[in-house]
Order: sequence, then structure tokens, then C-alpha cells
Amino acid sequence: MTERDAPGEEPVIKLRGVRIERGEHLILDGIDLAIPRGSVTAVLGPSGSGKSTLLHAITGELTPQSGTIEVFGQPVRPRNSAELLELRRRIGVLLQGNGLLSDLTAGENIGLPLRAHTKLPDDLIRRIVELKLNAVGLRSAIDLFPRELSGGMMRRVALARSLALDPPLMLYDEPLTGLDPIASAVIVTLIKQINQTLGVTSVVITHHMRECLPICDRAVIIANRKIIFDDTPDQLERSNDPLVRQFVNGEPDGPIAFDAGRQPARQEAA
Repeated sequence: MTERDAPGEEPVIKLRGVRIERGEHLILDGIDLAIPRGSVTAVLGPSGSGKSTLLHAITGELTPQSGTIEVFGQPVRPRNSAELLELRRRIGVLLQGNGLLSDLTAGENIGLPLRAHTKLPDDLIRRIVELKLNAVGLRSAIDLFPRELSGGMMRRVALARSLALDPPLMLYDEPLTGLDPIASAVIVTLIKQINQTLGVTSVVITHHMRECLPICDRAVIIANRKIIFDDTPDQLERSNDPLVRQFVNGEPDGPIAFDAGRQPARQEAA
């Protein structure tokens, strides 16, 4: 039995009392969050609310000032480089900027993680690359360079690369940014298909609420340095909380400050 089909109730990601500061600015405070195995969870919130900061903490790029973060039941310890490297091999990350190397073909970009972390022969790597590209509908693009691809195609190649090592956890950082409605619909559909077909756990950091919520099991909203909502999309639509309603309805005036100005951490703690 693999880790993907193990029936245990332990969440894949668990945060308890997480507080994150950058310099004198408090970004997140008292974050408690559990991501169920096999789910698709949307993490929503205004720009600058700390959504991407949360992702960086989960992958160990940021160290919380207090609180604990566990992934796959193990604490995330950024200062333990060997342990952190092993953890990151089990996490696929789709960056909003794609991160493709311009002087490598699509196939070579996807093959990078395989060459860095395995000793597989070239012919087998080529076959895996073909399978990953086929999964995102771009097998014919294997020998094309990023400059020869559209924005939506580049995003799909980046998605295929994030799947190269068959990670049980996928993190998507603003996957729809800069895409037209058709390309966005393709990416959203792929996220759902990958989750169902491969049995992965997916976390989608996004402000594209209407596009992403239909494929999600849970929705989390971050605002004012806190989690203000954590429930199903259906409950989100029914919520009467003023913070939630302001965000869902896109209202400029309300309890969520438009400029999302961050107060100094020492002031917030007072």
C-alpha cells in the first residue's frame, strides 16, 4: 500500500499557531490549518494577505517565528538541509512565473528533476517526459523551446515538470495569473484531473475564486493576517460573516483594508 492510498486520517499538511514575520512586519498570526489527504483546497485572499507566504512556509523556505508545520506527519525544519531536500522531492510546485529555462526545450525542462534526483537512463527519462507531456495534452511540444509556446502552453509544460517525480502533494501558486479564459479553464480542468487520476493532495493559492472553487473540496480565506474562513465552497456561499462577504462580493469598503497595509509586528503583538 502506497502513501497515496493509505486510509489514515492524518492530514497531509498541518499548521498549529503559526506566526510569520518579515522584518518588522507581521504577515500571518495564529494560523491553524489542516489539509486532508486527497483533497483540493483553495487558499484565497486579497493581494498581500499572505497566501504565498503560507506556501513558502509549507515548503520550508520561511521559518515561522512561532508555531509548528508538519507535512506528511513530519515537522518541517528549514535548517535541516538533508531532511528538507527529501521533503521537497515529494512536493510538486507550480510557480506563477512558470520557471522554465529558456535555453532548454520543453522536454529538457521536464527532465531536469529526473536527472537531478534519479539515476534513470536517458531513454527511460525520455519516456517519462513523454508521459507527463501527454498528461497535459502537449506531447507534440517535447522539442519546442519556451519562446515557441503560448502562455497557456508554458503553464502546462511547467505543470508537467512539477509532476516529473510523481509527488503526492501538489502546490499551485496563482496558476491562472496571466492566462486567458480558455487557457485558465484548461489549467483548472487539469488540476482536477491530476488530483483524481493520481490521487494527489492539492493546494491552490489563488485569487481567481470563481474559476477555482468549482473543482475544490475546501476553501480557506486569509485576511487581516488570520484565517477567516475554512469550510466547503457551499458553506462559503452561505456565509454571512462580514469579512467573508466583502471578499466574495469584491466590495472595496469593509473590515478588510483595501491597501492590505501590514502593521509592525511589535505593534500587533501589543
